[in-house]
Amino acid sequence: MPDTLDTLETRNPQQREQDQMAALPRLIARAQTAPGWVRILDGVSAAGITSRAALAQLPVTRKSDLKDLQHAGMPFGGLTTTPVAQLGRLFMSPGPIFDPEGRGVDWWRFARPMYAVGLRAGHIVQNCFSYHFTPAAFMVEGGAARIGCPVIPAGSGQTEMQVQAMTALKPDAYVGTPSFLKIIIEKAQEMGADISSVQRAVVGAEALPPSLRKWLQDNGVPHVLQMYGSADIGNIAYESETDGQVNPGMILDEDLILEIVRPGTGDPVAEGEVGEVVITSFNPDYPLIRFGTGDMSAILPGTSPCGRTNTRIKGWMGRADQTTKVRAMFVHPSQVAEIAKRFAPIVKARLVVSGEMANDVMTLHCEVDDPAAAATLVPAIVDSIRDVTKLRGDVNLVARGTLPNDGKVIEDARKYE
Repeated sequence: MPDTLDTLETRNPQQREQDQMAALPRLIARAQTAPGWVRILDGVSAAGITSRAALAQLPVTRKSDLKDLQHAGMPFGGLTTTPVAQLGRLFMSPGPIFDPEGRGVDWWRFARPMYAVGLRAGHIVQNCFSYHFTPAAFMVEGGAARIGCPVIPAGSGQTEMQVQAMTALKPDAYVGTPSFLKIIIEKAQEMGADISSVQRAVVGAEALPPSLRKWLQDNGVPHVLQMYGSADIGNIAYESETDGQVNPGMILDEDLILEIVRPGTGDPVAEGEVGEVVITSFNPDYPLIRFGTGDMSAILPGTSPCGRTNTRIKGWMGRADQTTKVRAMFVHPSQVAEIAKRFAPIVKARLVVSGEMANDVMTLHCEVDDPAAAATLVPAIVDSIRDVTKLRGDVNLVARGTLPNDGKVIEDARKYE
């Protein structure tokens, strides 16, 4: 039996799906006790949301919407179901965007990535996420408390003190950004300090290129796993190991429903296709229903060799907001989707903006099953481009499967030299 935090991680996938779909109506009903969700889910019958198809009919609330929602209803846009006075912490991220924290155990569900890297009760963690206004450090605190790990609240910066703490207190693990761990190791080498107790690291909040992971491993930290999360949701997905080898993909947290949608829409894409990460979170204090993270990823088929059975994603693959200015007009991914929806033969569309500065050329590349048969649609598609975007564009019909699987709906290919 795999060594996991709890049995939820090794459920039969069909059982997990049944459990989540059965719980979905209760989540929707609870959300509808909050005024913000009452507005967003106006006319929705919670009892009827019992499948992914039904969920996909609900509106996507994007992270980019939060600032305006919160401004209209301080501090959390009416999206919390627990009164502010009963919450545990109130955070402020740049924007500003405000995020709540309730009082539940491991509220951000951060224990899973920490357990996956090998942390167990009694292991000491040096927490190098910032404790200043934003929630990342407190995510670590909650996960560590659930496992039973003492925490050194080191925060970010003060590199020499970080090394001194590691030398004196001998933590088993580092949690923070990968780039800061590299800086600490380099400082320790410069000081001739022994920080070899740090054998494990959970890193996040920035990219972990293979070259940096290898550097960290080659310089004394053999177990380096990354997690993917956000200040709104907490832990979303995390890496695991088998026999010291990092497994492919990142495993979805157990309290989330994942959808990958076409950027600019709420339409789920086929498994394996790149799109925007949309999360539904079973959080009793701050339920999020079809929350568009703005991040791009794709589902990785199959299950992890570690024995955890939940869906895997390929990790962070860029940003979904591809809004581009063309001839002084903004063109949005949602507009490209609107054009494509008007023509049944179009299975996928990609707007390429080319040319040179002040001489922009827009071409809508459309995947269809039979380009020759669909050629009669070109004049109407051209008219729709002008109707929707107020700009002139060309059309190029291509065979299904021709366009890259990178999630891009708008590609800016202009030359700026």
